Amino acid sequence: MDSVFLLWYVREVEGSEDELLIGVYSTQQEANAAIERLKSKPGFVDCPTGFQIHPHSLNRDGWSEGFTFTKD
Repeated sequence: MDSVFLLWYVREVEGSEDELLIGVYSTQQEANAAIERLKSKPGFVDCPTGFQIHPHSLNRDGWSEGFTFTKD
């Protein structure tokens, strides 16, 4: 297995994005099955287009170049 599939639910709330990691799945088909199980549940049913599947490689650095903080 070289990658996994992260299932996120993203919705806009008061001008900013609210992100919820639903789960991590071994195949895209498993992630799609989770969407089917959840899309009629409270909260999700209000915005069924909020589901996003993102493949993610295993054993690789995600932030290899570092990051900086900014003050608001």
